[in-house]
Amino acid sequence: MVTYAVAELIVEYSTPINMTVANGTGIERGTCLTLSDPLTAAAATNSTAAVAGIAAEEKIASDGKTKISVYRDGIFKLTCSGAVTVGDKLAWEYNTVSAAQINHEHTCGIALETGTDKETILIELQPNHNNLA
Repeated sequence: MVTYAVAELIVEYSTPINMTVANGTGIERGTCLTLSDPLTAAAATNSTAAVAGIAAEEKIASDGKTKISVYRDGIFKLTCSGAVTVGDKLAWEYNTVSAAQINHEHTCGIALETGTDKETILIELQPNHNNLA
């Protein structure tokens, strides 16, 4: 598996919300997260899961905590996986974004800049929005 840099918060729109996480899981701050029921977050591995947001704090494995703060909106800097054009809908691929040709529940936001593979760009985090470009 290729390791990419985590998301960097540039503009905070609102306060992060708490979501459930597994006690045995370690999550680095800035990790792209997927969502499962009930309001549970996990590190993203592909673009076929619902988007939870971006980890606002570190979660240390087996520390007894089962909650993590998660950003659901804002402007972030992320690495591209493949070419991305400004205005593209985006999907998670580990800690990267790629142009999305998928259902709205899998979109994490929109590209605010154009980028090539492994280039960092600004994105607007808008999980699961129907009105994305």
